[in-house]
Amino acid sequence: MKYRDLSETNLLEPRLLRLFDALFATGSVTKAAERLGQSQPTISIWLARLRKELDDPLFIRSAEGMLPTPRAEALIGTARQALEMLRRLAELRSEFDPATAKRRFVICMTDASHVTLLPAILAHVRSVAPGIRIEAAQIGGDTPRMLQSGEADLALGYITDLDAGHFQQALFPQDWACLANAKHARIRDRITAKDFRREAHVLIRSGTGHQLLADALREQQIALDVALELPGFLGLPAIVGTTDLIATLPRHIGETLAHYYGLRVLDCPLAIAGFTVKQYWHARFHHDPASQWLRDLCGELFQQQEVRGLHRSGRPKKRRPRDLPS
Repeated sequence: MKYRDLSETNLLEPRLLRLFDALFATGSVTKAAERLGQSQPTISIWLARLRKELDDPLFIRSAEGMLPTPRAEALIGTARQALEMLRRLAELRSEFDPATAKRRFVICMTDASHVTLLPAILAHVRSVAPGIRIEAAQIGGDTPRMLQSGEADLALGYITDLDAGHFQQALFPQDWACLANAKHARIRDRITAKDFRREAHVLIRSGTGHQLLADALREQQIALDVALELPGFLGLPAIVGTTDLIATLPRHIGETLAHYYGLRVLDCPLAIAGFTVKQYWHARFHHDPASQWLRDLCGELFQQQEVRGLHRSGRPKKRRPRDLPS
């Protein structure tokens, strides 16, 4: 048995199928052009191509208009079925209903975000999407690959080494603050540059903003009296709350810890470059409804006016995500 090589088959373009349907329905080139929003010369060119593709005149001019040939009458049913299938294909879009969805989202974040961002995300998800499971993964060198492969759905934080193919959206700006014991013997309502150099410090060696602090200390030739180094924020509140050590950290995590543990937040006297916390995702999942829902959720929870801009009505306006440069 011989099989026809379908790669050699010339498939009709959808616009030619629409022309065929319009001419059959109206019997007029002029009316077909109006229906399709095209000029008559364009319709004539398309009709010539349609006749060539189907090897038949298809429509013959007469006093009553363009009359279909027997071949056109035989093909119109099939053509309209094809158009209907194309319409269904164009309308087909997988929907995501958070109220009924059963799935897992993996979000890459720092341990600081476990304290500052994750509780708000989880509380919202539990209220509107009880079937959704959240898994937190650590931001690191493997994050770009995880976003591209789909192992991770989103990254929240400050990332400087994502390559092309990833999108980013600003959420809120960050500056730096100092955290101190509320009963500190020498530090009250403010900490001066002299105080900063004199006091002993606890240093957190984690988080994507840690390098900014290290760079500022090196550039300003400041050697801190570091009494303790920690790999993360676990245990920091208890240490600051029971000693006279000072911690320098991004303001959001500082204010969050201070709120829950009764610590004092002070403006940092050291000039440290600020940064913007963003959400990141890969272009492969840019149009995925579930991924869009998760990004919209984080945008609604965390995106601040400083990075949104305002409509003239005064209502927040989200910035469109942009692709990272290669």
